[in-house]
Amino acid sequence: MTDASPPARKTWMATLAKAPPARLAALMPELPPHTVLRQPEIGAVMVRGRVGATGAAFNLGEMTVTRASVRLASGEVGHAWVQGRDRGHALRAAAVDALMQTEAAPDLAARIVAPLSAEATAARSDRAAKAAGTRVDFFTMVRGEDK
Repeated sequence: MTDASPPARKTWMATLAKAPPARLAALMPELPPHTVLRQPEIGAVMVRGRVGATGAAFNLGEMTVTRASVRLASGEVGHAWVQGRDRGHALRAAAVDALMQTEAAPDLAARIVAPLSAEATAARSDRAAKAAGTRVDFFTMVRGEDK
């Protein structure tokens, strides 16, 4: 069984929630036998932000999310909150969350979570490289009176 401590679970749940729905579906085409505890529900959450990541928090706007909860036949319960309106993505992410609490966790971590995490890291690096190409460095030239 994998580490189901809150920090580890937070990491894999964030990876699943941020994954492209089609990619998660390709990595896990079949859902395990489960009981739906909470049907996928679509709602909105308030997104808060900070200017410069240090200023006072303010309401940025609302974001659509879908949540779901499932219970496996073995008793593990999985939850998911995903951005957007994709009910299948929420169910799939909740099922993986539940499976990550079983003996199948090492296999799932290698087969599903690790590839999604690596793809997300590569996408962030690509975005950072594109943004770095537009960076402008400002400098002040020394003027005569500054001598």
